[in-house]
Amino acid sequence: MAVARPVWAGNLSFGLVSLQVGLYTATDSHTIHFHQLQRGTSDRVRNRRVNERTGDEVGLDDIVKGYDTGDEYVLVEPDELDEIAPGRSRSLDIAGFVDLDEVDPIFFDKTYYLGPRGAENTKVYSLLEQALATAGKAGIATFVMRQHEYLVAVKAENGVLTLHTLHWADEIRDPKKEIDNLPGRTKASDKELKMAEQLIDALSMSWDPGEFHDSFQEKIAAMIEAKRAGETVEKAEPAAKPTAAVDLMEALRASVERAGSPKTTGAKATTSGKTAENKPGAKKRIRSAPTEDLSGLTKADLYKKAAAAGIPGRSHMTRDDLAKALASSRT
Repeated sequence: MAVARPVWAGNLSFGLVSLQVGLYTATDSHTIHFHQLQRGTSDRVRNRRVNERTGDEVGLDDIVKGYDTGDEYVLVEPDELDEIAPGRSRSLDIAGFVDLDEVDPIFFDKTYYLGPRGAENTKVYSLLEQALATAGKAGIATFVMRQHEYLVAVKAENGVLTLHTLHWADEIRDPKKEIDNLPGRTKASDKELKMAEQLIDALSMSWDPGEFHDSFQEKIAAMIEAKRAGETVEKAEPAAKPTAAVDLMEALRASVERAGSPKTTGAKATTSGKTAENKPGAKKRIRSAPTEDLSGLTKADLYKKAAAAGIPGRSHMTRDDLAKALASSRT
């Protein structure tokens, strides 16, 4: 297996301590890529760099950057950008350390791995990783890569230093300016709020990223295979209709019951229109839930019930597999 090459290499510094590190891509994209073809043919359609005045194709070496000032272009060569880069693009200086909880998730962008460059850097690398893990902090720094300056957070994760590029503060949009119909703190009834909390509790689960897969990409691959074999392509189920305000309480109650929540739905038993009082010290009867008919549920509904029941491997299952697994779990 070929050893990955770093996408950037330089010095990581904190205080008067420094080490040489390499930056490695931490994630892969499994998006299925398509070629562009002219309809009715198998002819590829390609993007070309073309001079819009002459129509002639232009080689990459003959292209320079130009900034439009309105009445003229200011030309900038790639070497000129490198010459003004802070630290000549080879310095990653930690300005300080912050608690991880202080960095809002909206600031995080892309993740990289940091690795020591050479055996002589391993001790300092390990020292920083262990110290960050113990302190629960992240180092905040800036550096230049590929003619762009980045604000980053350096963290310790499972024995490895990771680097997370962050958005600059002025890149975060104000939701109140972007969304013109935010509801604010719309008043919900106590019953609605309690029922919503019970639904969240009923659908709570442990975070296991391995349980989730890009099902859309899987369906694209299945569609391609089906079309190759001349088979019918299964269409997706229609999206759920939005819940009307008048039906909200009933939808919440049905959702809690469907999720198989062991909690009470918040409704009190009544006799002759009066609320039944529980006597102090009296034992509550536990009523076993009737066997639910799963045949009319969608795959999405079945998946939610499987998640609530903690059924392993559910993300790989078809609708029928989910129904069988749920039925087996209740016998």
